[in-house]
This record gives sequence, structure tokens and C-alpha cells, in this order.
Amino acid sequence: MIIGSCGAGKSTLSHQLHQKTGIELIHLDQAYWKPNWIETEPDIWDNTVRELVKKESWIIDGNYGGTMDIRLQTADIIIFLDRSRWLCLYRVLKRIVMNYGKPRADMNEGCNERFDWKFLIYVFHFYDIKRPQILKRLSKLPATKQIYILKSNETVQTFLNKF
Repeated sequence: MIIGSCGAGKSTLSHQLHQKTGIELIHLDQAYWKPNWIETEPDIWDNTVRELVKKESWIIDGNYGGTMDIRLQTADIIIFLDRSRWLCLYRVLKRIVMNYGKPRADMNEGCNERFDWKFLIYVFHFYDIKRPQILKRLSKLPATKQIYILKSNETVQTFLNKF
């Protein structure tokens, strides 16, 4: 399970892990967003995530706080990409510029990259608002869970080298 701010590198890391391990890769954004940025209904979304985690093995990237506990309960390895606000903002802006008007590889057709102030504000405040909530959730997990908090390119690479 890979979580972290938008722009932290979740999709990149999940793809690299998938390439190294062959484990099925699930991008939550693809599962959640229908074409033209239509959201999945909350009860359907909850059931979708419950079905996804029933698979024998998976790599799932994405936050989606409302269903995070479902994934935390079933994941054996949890990776939190704890990257700086400024790096995440830079990467998100770069992603918008490079993909504007077309869908990214980790999104559904019809979910074209766009400029969205509300989204950028969310990314800016992730470090202050969402990060503490995630760290609190991780601190309450049983010792049987392998938790990795990766803060730099070097720690990400060291983690990848284990596979």
C-alpha cells in the first residue's frame, strides 16, 4: 500500500514495484474516477475497495482517506511517501504542464489533466492537515505491519533495491 501527497511519487513507485515483483498494480484514481471526472458513489466506492483488497496480492497506490482503514487492515507493507510540500507542488505543476488536456497513464480515459486551484491548495495543505492524520493512523497499527516512511529519493531507492 503506497500513500502520500499528490506529487510525492506514488504512481511512479508503484509502477517500479510492479515491474520488479510482477504483483498486480491498482491505481485507486483509475478505480475511483469515471470518464470526465465523475466520482464513484460512496457506497459503491467502499464496496469496490473491499473487493480489491480481497485479492491474494496487490500493490495499491492512492490515499482516499475514507477507505484507507480497509487497506491498512489488509496490507502487510505500508509505504508512506513523506515528501516536502514544495517538491510535491513542483511535481504536480510539472505534471499538469506535461500532460495538460490528456489523461495520465494512471488515470482513466476522459480524465484529462487540468489546472485546478482547489487541487493545488489541497496539495499545499496536505503536509499540515493530512500528513499528521496519516502518521497517527500508522502509529496505531500492529507491529506485524511493515511500515516504511520514505522521505527522499535515496530512501525510495534503498527500499526498491530490496526487491
